[in-house]
Formats: sequence, structure tokens, C-alpha cells
Amino acid sequence: MTTLRDAPPPAEAQPLSPSGSSPAQLKGQLGVWSVVFMVAAAASPLGVVGGPTPLGIARGNGVGFPAAFLVAGAVLLLFAVGFTAMTPYVRVAGAFSAYIAEGLGRRAGTGAGFAALLSYLTLLAGVYGLLGSGLDALLVSYGAPSLPWHGHAAAALVLVGLLGYRTIDLSGRVLAVGLVAEVLIVAVLDAAVVVSGGKGLSAGLFDPREVFSGSPGIGLLFALLSFIGFEATAVFRSETRDPERTIPRATYVALVLVGAFYAVASWALISAFGDAGALEEAQSRGGDMLADATTAYLGAVGGHIVQILFVTSLFACVLSLHNVAARYVFALSGQGALHVSLAAAHERHNSPHRASVAVSLAVAAALAAAGASGVDAVDQYYTWLAGFSSVGVVLLYAATSLAALVYFARSPKPGLHWWKTTAAPALAFLSLLALLVPILENLPALVGGNRLLAVLIVASILAVFALGAVLAGRQSATTAPELAHQAFDPEGRKTNPWSP
Repeated sequence: MTTLRDAPPPAEAQPLSPSGSSPAQLKGQLGVWSVVFMVAAAASPLGVVGGPTPLGIARGNGVGFPAAFLVAGAVLLLFAVGFTAMTPYVRVAGAFSAYIAEGLGRRAGTGAGFAALLSYLTLLAGVYGLLGSGLDALLVSYGAPSLPWHGHAAAALVLVGLLGYRTIDLSGRVLAVGLVAEVLIVAVLDAAVVVSGGKGLSAGLFDPREVFSGSPGIGLLFALLSFIGFEATAVFRSETRDPERTIPRATYVALVLVGAFYAVASWALISAFGDAGALEEAQSRGGDMLADATTAYLGAVGGHIVQILFVTSLFACVLSLHNVAARYVFALSGQGALHVSLAAAHERHNSPHRASVAVSLAVAAALAAAGASGVDAVDQYYTWLAGFSSVGVVLLYAATSLAALVYFARSPKPGLHWWKTTAAPALAFLSLLALLVPILENLPALVGGNRLLAVLIVASILAVFALGAVLAGRQSATTAPELAHQAFDPEGRKTNPWSP
């Protein structure tokens, strides 16, 4: 008779099918660059250059702001060391939830999954505000009548929902086209500024007095917000050809390339106006800073191209964030924390189609509420939700680094260097806690100066984490036998952190 110890588990522990009879599986052939495209697009490179960058210059540390991208990137590289070192030992596609479960236990993992899902959903919903507003401005510039921003956002949501319902490979091709186009236009602008000398190539990036001027904490907040999503490489592990190699490589490549792009692009944008002119432009015309620079150096045609690509960049962002959020729903439902029917993979598209629909409905509800309340798309809707998301994700980064420390202390891996298992995760944990201080200090400013709302944001994240932990403790008995079947390798070691 075959026992749990004797039965070989699947290579990837996957959520149950709706019937509970067999695991549902996502399939794919994503390589390193496909995953990098998915994650880099979620960062919306052109959107960052045109949005958080002027804000970081105006409200943060002025012309020293590009250094904030380097600092944030360095901290997240430390985070990535422990994160990727754990990858071969995490057999469930679930990013934060799976990693934290391995290190801190099933309850903490499920709680982290809920907190991560909430963080990604709030950011996803918020970016629809930027997209709706940007799309309206684009259409108006070509003679169309102005319409409510949430109407444009709803139209984009329908298209994103259709793509998310289908295979991940289709979404990857769409994201790749948009990402390449926006990176090229920024690269051309950067080259034009450097070749012409701009209004004087900025030295602020290299001057400690400028780097620490103004409010560097606010600069770090906007820089960290711009990196949100790079760790989502792990969510696609079930859809890659070789996850043990692909996920670590994709994480490092995405982080280094995105960080370098932000730092160079923000430095070139400052140089386009000169140190004194850049600060004045960011403070008076921050929303038009990128378009003004492009028109000045690439002509009217370049300005029109940037305006179009700014909208497509935000579309790529919401498409990628939608895919990530859907896979969190897929993973949590497979653990029994959400309804098991959401863990179904489409028979033809091999996509988490029901989880994708659930994400679309959640965003639709947020847009409907925003439309009914009449909030401003950028200054209120996007800013509040982005602040919510930034707190949640940085807390989860810190928890994941702690999980890596605990995991490797409890289960030493002789083949891994102490830098990967101890030093880097510890430094990342301490650094992330240090960065949380300016984030929390400036959170009220991000939500309209409302300190009560800022407190409620932090309380909501903690409450959702607690809810996930409670639900993990009450996991349905009907899912336990199947999860147990997936719980052990041939030597009897656990491979599923949510197993009973």
C-alpha cells in the first residue's frame, strides 16, 4: 500500500481543482527575459520617470533624488540575496506567502499572503486612476471631449480582464512590446540630453550635500514605491521552464536593470533643465516635466510619442499587477484560505481565469466607489492607494528577510555561503526597518495630511494579516487530505508549507 511517505509528490505543489480531486496546474514556458518583462512592466518605467521622479525632486531631496534610487536598489539587492537563496526550497508559487510560510510557519505565510494581496490590489486600483486621467488628457489633446477619468479606467479594466483571463504568454508578449517602446524613448531622450550637454549635466547625484538636502526620507519613499513588484518573479515559478535557475536570475536582472534605468533617467531629466531649473520645473510643472523635456530635446513629435507611451506604460503596469494579484488569489485559494473554486486553472489557456475575474471585480468596485465619491484621480485616489501599498509591501519585504534568517538557521544548507543565509538577510531586515521610519513619518502627507487615515492604513494591513493567520488555523478539513498528499518528498521531508 502506498503511504504519504512513499508517494512521490508533483514537482510543484499546486492548488486543488474545484472538485478537490486533483491539483490544478498552471503551465508555461517562461524564460528569464519573459519574467523580467512581466515584472519590469509592473514598475511602469515611463510612468515612474513622469510621476514619482518629479515628486521626489520637488518634495524630496531635489537634484540629489537620483541617489535615492541607488540606495533603495542597494537595500533591495540585499533583500534579493536571501529571497533567491530560498527559491529552490520553496515549492509553492506564492512569493511572500510561500517564503514567509517556510521560515515563520503556515499561519504567518497565509497572513502575509492576505497582506500582499491587499497591497497589490490597492496599488493596482490606484494606478487605474493615473491611467484614466492620462488617457483622458491624451484624447482631449487630439480633440475628443473630456470624460470622467473612471470611465476611461473602466474601459481599460475590461481589456486587462480579457488578457488576464487568457494565457500568461499572451500577456507577456503584450507587456514586452510596451516596455521596449517606453525604454527606447527614454533612452533616446537621455542620449539627446547627454550629447547636447543639457542645461549643464547635473552633479547632484555625486554631491553628498545635495543627496542629504531637503527631505531625503520622502525621496526614499518615492524611490521604494517605484520598485514595487520586482519580487513578483517568484509568483510565476509554476510557469517557468526551470524555476530554480530562472527565478533568481530574473530577480537580479529585473532589480539591477530597473534601478539603473531609474537612476540614469532621473539624472538626465534633471540635467535637461539644469540643477536650478529642474527644481523649479518639478515644483511648478511636475506633471508636465517629462513631456516638456521631451518636446524641448526631441521636438513636438517626441512630445506626442511620450504622451502616448505614458498611457501605454500605465496600461502595461496594470496588466502586470493584475496578473500578480490573480496568482495570489490562486495560491491562497489552493491553500484553503479563500474559496477553492478560485484555484481552478483554465483547461485551454492554462491561466488562473477565475482568480483573474475576482481581481477584476474587486478593482471595478473600487472604481465605482471612486466615481460615486468624486475624488480626484491623482491627488487623492492614486496617492492614497499608493501610500497604502508602499507600507504593506515594505513590511512584507522585512518579514520575508526575517523568514529567510529563521529558515536557514533552522535548516542549514552546507552548500550555501553564510552571506546568502545569514549576513545579507540580516542586513536587509535591519535596513528595511530603518527605511520604514521615514515612510511612516511621511504617510500622512501622502494621504492628504489625514493622520487618522494613515493610522487606519497601517491598522488595516495588520488586521488583514491577522485574518489570514486565523483562516490558516481553521483550514477546511476537506482540503487537508489533498494538501497532505502534496506535503512530502520521497524522503519524507515537507515540500508544502501549508500542509497539516
